[in-house]
Amino acid sequence: MRRLFLAFFILLLTTLACGESSSIPPTPENSIFDSGKTAYGFFPSPPEATLESIFQLYKDMDSHGDFVLIQQNTAWEDFVNGTDGESQTRTDLINQVKLANQNNLEYIFVIDALNGLNRKEFIGLPAGWEANFANPNVRSAYRNYALWVVRTFQPRYLGLASEINTYMDAHPDDAGNFISLYNEIYALVKAEAPATQIFVSFQWDDLNNMFPQPEEGDRQRLSPNWEQIEAFEPNLDLWVISTYPYFVFPSASEIPADYYTPLLSRTGKPLAIAESGFSSRAVGFAQGSPEDQVIYLNAVHEQLGSRLAFWVNTLLTDFNVDSYATEMAKAGRDPKDAEALANFAFIGFLNPDRSPKPAMVVWDGFQQQP
Repeated sequence: MRRLFLAFFILLLTTLACGESSSIPPTPENSIFDSGKTAYGFFPSPPEATLESIFQLYKDMDSHGDFVLIQQNTAWEDFVNGTDGESQTRTDLINQVKLANQNNLEYIFVIDALNGLNRKEFIGLPAGWEANFANPNVRSAYRNYALWVVRTFQPRYLGLASEINTYMDAHPDDAGNFISLYNEIYALVKAEAPATQIFVSFQWDDLNNMFPQPEEGDRQRLSPNWEQIEAFEPNLDLWVISTYPYFVFPSASEIPADYYTPLLSRTGKPLAIAESGFSSRAVGFAQGSPEDQVIYLNAVHEQLGSRLAFWVNTLLTDFNVDSYATEMAKAGRDPKDAEALANFAFIGFLNPDRSPKPAMVVWDGFQQQP
């Protein structure tokens, strides 16, 4: 349900992998995003917190995908006063793009203000900053960060929030403030880079009211909260979701044949999936199996495949929970974050030893279609 965050150690290792040069690779002449095909990608989350693991992951992503989705939390103090300057955040992102380029991968950026493991809260705000989107400092830093990404990398796709409906549910009084900030950034980016396709993502299983949430009133399962998406119109260039249905259905075979299809009739715009997955093992209260992964992939492809601009499976390779927990502890993260992260450890298509699961063949078949 919640994305795998890009932990600081991954960025550090990427910096080590690429060296100190800040040169930025040119955008490719023949982009997958111009092909008319669905582009397939992953988060750059390695199975182990090691340099070797990162190198291998990028090689494997080249074999099984077209792009990497780069989603880093806002570096508030780096951008509050403007777009210019030097910082570790800037270097980290440049190096991630370099590493992608070295492995024949394109990239999509998502700007994120929130804790990926608890989207009710901001992450990394400086002491004394009020945690809402009315805060002038928050707005300035977020706007400048987005503009820096656009000017530096010229991304084809730019997300300005991840699973934003979960924050809107928790903070309805602040929803309008974020929407106004989104519209402001949208206009600024379009003035400079009109070809950039801009979006926010919505957590589909939550938007579809699949989780009991009495505080939201008498919401009906399988009845999407369309008003949360349409509040951003007409300034959504495509409709983008995340989905982790193994938290909802005991088996992928129980995913309804029309679970995702309401999107097709609600909008004529392109669709995309910015993060997703189905566990190949039981985790917590959720069930999963290798066969479930295959059924899930086929369900998404059959229901949405013809309209998808891009599709991200959050992991390519399952990760070592203990390795991540150790690094999170070093970074001072709440131990509960590591426990929550473990719920996503087995949504990859490769086992930690890089042996393929059955779903890998299915994914490759989709990705390699002419």
